[in-house]
Amino acid sequence: MKTRLVRIGNSRGVRIPKPLLDQVGLEEDVELRVVENGIVISAVGAPRAGWGEAAKLAHARGDDGLLDEPTLTRFDETEWEWR
Repeated sequence: MKTRLVRIGNSRGVRIPKPLLDQVGLEEDVELRVVENGIVISAVGAPRAGWGEAAKLAHARGDDGLLDEPTLTRFDETEWEWR
């Protein structure tokens, strides 16, 4: 689809038709990324999106264990009562 850049103060903008916005799910905030000879406009992803599913997959594969052995502190050795 061909469109024109419109002047917005010292900047320029692009009018995006509503059907295109609806099709890709763009709302208020978007991300802009420069690619070779162009700009990509994409929806802002939710922070930590997909982390829950990734944790479940890691658990199913047995990849959710500690990387290092626990290190005891003075508190663990003298004040903590293990049962």
